[in-house]
Amino acid sequence: MSTTVTSHSLSQRIYQFISAESQRMNFEPKGKDKDLNFRLMEGMDRMIQLYQSIYLNHPKADQTFEKLIETLINIAQKRAPELKKADAAKKPDWFLSNELAGMSLYVDRFCGNLKNLKSKLGYFDELGVNLLHLMPLFESPVGESDGGYAVSNFRKVDSKFGDLTDLVALRKAMQKQEMHLMLDIVLNHTSHRHEWAEKAKAGDPEFQDYFYMYDNRWIPNEFDASMPEIFPESSPGNFTYVPECDKWVMTVFHNYQWDLNYMNPAVLVAMVENVLFYANLGIDLLRIDAPAFIWKQNGTTSQNLPQAHELLRLIKQCVTIASPGMALLGEAIVAPKEIIKYFGTGDYVAKECDFAYNATHMALQWDMLATGDTRVMLAAQQDILQKPFGTSWITYTRCHDDIGLGYEDAKIIQVGKDPYQHRKFLKDYFSGNYPGSPSRGALFSSNPKTGDARISGSLASLCGLEKSIEEQDETGIARSIQKILLMQAHSFFIGGLPMIFYGDELGYTNDYSYLNDPGKSYDNRWMHRPMIDWMKNERRTEHGAVEEQVFAGTKKLLGIRKNLPVISDWQNLTWLSPHNIHVAGFLRAYGDQKVYGIFNFGSETAYLTWYAFKEHGKVPEKLKDHWTGNEFEVGMDNEYLIIEPYGFHILEVQKE
Repeated sequence: MSTTVTSHSLSQRIYQFISAESQRMNFEPKGKDKDLNFRLMEGMDRMIQLYQSIYLNHPKADQTFEKLIETLINIAQKRAPELKKADAAKKPDWFLSNELAGMSLYVDRFCGNLKNLKSKLGYFDELGVNLLHLMPLFESPVGESDGGYAVSNFRKVDSKFGDLTDLVALRKAMQKQEMHLMLDIVLNHTSHRHEWAEKAKAGDPEFQDYFYMYDNRWIPNEFDASMPEIFPESSPGNFTYVPECDKWVMTVFHNYQWDLNYMNPAVLVAMVENVLFYANLGIDLLRIDAPAFIWKQNGTTSQNLPQAHELLRLIKQCVTIASPGMALLGEAIVAPKEIIKYFGTGDYVAKECDFAYNATHMALQWDMLATGDTRVMLAAQQDILQKPFGTSWITYTRCHDDIGLGYEDAKIIQVGKDPYQHRKFLKDYFSGNYPGSPSRGALFSSNPKTGDARISGSLASLCGLEKSIEEQDETGIARSIQKILLMQAHSFFIGGLPMIFYGDELGYTNDYSYLNDPGKSYDNRWMHRPMIDWMKNERRTEHGAVEEQVFAGTKKLLGIRKNLPVISDWQNLTWLSPHNIHVAGFLRAYGDQKVYGIFNFGSETAYLTWYAFKEHGKVPEKLKDHWTGNEFEVGMDNEYLIIEPYGFHILEVQKE
């Protein structure tokens, strides 16, 4: 079959191929299988268009596309009946619900293994968490794992966690409790110990073409001229010499992580098989790691290229056909104007990734906490609010990674600040090097050439709890707890799926034990990836204990969220004008329900005029604060809403 056929003629060939494959595999569409047949036929023209936009001129384009369709049919047929039933029961927008709340965790650091995690499901239910993001579980080499993101076997659970049987048993137990499961897939690279890499090292040309491998430094040098370094301190450069085969291989992240070559369509098919393997394990939400990097092109930064989006859209089509109940999260930590593209553009709006991390807003929360000034955050919202309806954010205050400060200089300049000095202040403040700073963080991936750096540290330590406990400062402890709850409340109510990072629900401070582990000591992000002490966790029931105050506050916030349907992600967020620069305020309105979130990021009591509420209709007469239980008769006592230092209100407009 010619590689220059029209899309129409390829459609005809593929429809014939599907019919032939159905007969070969005794695939008689009936019952739920009719839905699969319908999805195949409905999505085929779109799949062909996307595939040809990438691989039209590849010599094996057509035969590899047929292999892709065969893969979809095979895997869809193997999908378990209970998963097909769950697919049918899910609404298309199930993941927009205000009733969802997640936690991200490392299984081994949280409780040891998957069997133990199954026994902890009651803990999550107590807190109000019903979605678990389990950090990478699949096999990766000890000492060269990058926290599990250097995968040596996509189909084998690492033995330290258990095995596939344990994972499926956990998923089934979660399903009975109406909990959802999220896992990672690393599309950009494999471990150099993966079977494909080992075959490439041994000289197999088929598998050398799975990676970017070169006989000399000529082409790598050309790539390096335009590609930035991701980890300039610990892993400079973008290529590594492979003595076994006397070649250079692209290694953007670490020298033991080999970048996959998606210019080869066989790589796409192999990785789609892995995506759908995870889908058939019963995963509800699949986190695609580092999608911005999956397409490389000489003379560019090899990040956020159009072909990366085409690949993601094609993968989304495959998932829609074979496992329609699974949503996709694109972990693209890029500027807002770029991250919006991962939801899809043009004819593919809301047809690429269902979720993205609201990383910019996460960083802007920390900006507000350090400065007490909300104006830089508000200046950045115009881009963030472009997210299309039907998609959602992961909202969070912390995750396993560092806190970047990559929001645009223009937004900082817009409010009259110098970008360099502003970021220098933030780095000094959160690393504890600014006079009077209560934070105990550390700078990660400092680049002496540019002055860039990111920030490591747990939520509690960055909010001052570690320092206050060490100094036995009861006032400081109380203020730190207030900051923790302020930060969590802000991220829980702005719209999206809130994702708590494990330990933050109890106020865990930095864990410095990583310094004693040679496999981790070079990476200070491990300080905010704690080993959980379950004796400490039991303190959540001791009235007045730090753990009890943080846990109870977090639980209360999640409970409030689940009782307010207006907080579902209906694209219904409107920011209030900054009548007080220390106060961030927004309105969430849907139907006849209106809720205002009001947050004081200042260290002093703040006063917000009631006229701030008039921007969005008449000033409401009565407001109920779901956080304190108080009711406000607007304007009866005074002309201001009074907000305590680092205080907040979740105010619902009461019907007259």
